[in-house]
Amino acid sequence: MSAQTLRFELSEYRTRLEKARHAMEMAGVDLLVVTDPANMAWLTGYDGNAFYVPQSVIVTKDKDPLWFGRGMDANGCRRTAYIGEDRIRWYEDHYVQSDTLHPMMVLGQIITEEGRGSATIGVEKDNYYFSALAFEALSAALPNATFKNADRLINWQRIVKSEREIEFMRGAGKVVEAMYQRVSEVLRPGVKQSDVVAELTYAGTRGAGAYWGDYPAAVPNIGAGPDAAAPHLTWSDRPIRPDESISFELAGVHKRYHCPLARTYYLGKPTPQILDAEKAVLDGMQAGLEKAVPGNCCEDIAKAYVGALARYGLVKTGRSGYSIGLGYPPAWGENSASFRDGDKTELRPGMTFHFMSGLWYGDWGIEITESILITEGEVEFLSSVPRKLLVID
Repeated sequence: MSAQTLRFELSEYRTRLEKARHAMEMAGVDLLVVTDPANMAWLTGYDGNAFYVPQSVIVTKDKDPLWFGRGMDANGCRRTAYIGEDRIRWYEDHYVQSDTLHPMMVLGQIITEEGRGSATIGVEKDNYYFSALAFEALSAALPNATFKNADRLINWQRIVKSEREIEFMRGAGKVVEAMYQRVSEVLRPGVKQSDVVAELTYAGTRGAGAYWGDYPAAVPNIGAGPDAAAPHLTWSDRPIRPDESISFELAGVHKRYHCPLARTYYLGKPTPQILDAEKAVLDGMQAGLEKAVPGNCCEDIAKAYVGALARYGLVKTGRSGYSIGLGYPPAWGENSASFRDGDKTELRPGMTFHFMSGLWYGDWGIEITESILITEGEVEFLSSVPRKLLVID
């Protein structure tokens, strides 16, 4: 595969590999088994919808990464990753969903053949795609190895974005703008929720200008009326009703890079409760955004936001944001830094976050959020959708 077909320059992948190797050295790991598809893509460029079966990228300190997966997916690696043919290995299909065999048995054999059977091996124990059975099979196949939890080791290396990554995220911001433009055009009393989602999904896939829309790591979340109290509900065929709020949490996506954004609409005349909540959220966001500068910590943003809410008599118990970027299902968060009390992660230029300022209570909720880029100066917003309660008369 030529470097021209990769989404990033080969030199950028090489820089990422060296960052990973340094992190491995600091963690006392000789060999790293990477199973998170976002981490696999970040390291090698591999991009395939095959993460429902075991697959991984193996990183060592002295060889190019090794891709391991299902035999039929090897061509996907050849088409998307920079990995050479001698570093592509696979298992046969009779290992798929077998009651007696597991693909990690084959990976153990490969690691032994590479002379790493007694290595200290890092695995992503808390990853969605590395099951308890996978760990048991790999451990059994490598009885002389020492295993260490290396969960989120690569995630933390991804937190500062390159200029090319930021370009993709700005493109994703254009896509989410188009999605909300379509929501504003079709959201009316009597229209089914499923029809609104169909329209915004079309807009998200079509994209905006030069930025085509990729599939999101999470489906659209919608909460209408009392359902707005629950942040992770999806749509139904229920008609949109007048005189109630409806919140959307969506993400524009371009080349697997995400720009999440939430907005709340009100169909009719907003209630005093929702207007008061809007003012509290916006004042809190402004207080948090003023802290979103290099040298401050993630918790500084959270404390400023929560402190502003307290002046309105409101409480937020969950985190107020999280790192975003490259993502695969089931979530677009990077599983690293969060805006919450106790997170001392220092803000640096190139970091990108979803400022998740949503509030959810017993029978109502409001979501007005922003995806932001930390810069040398003022914070940059990755999309431009009016930051307010959106009222449809």
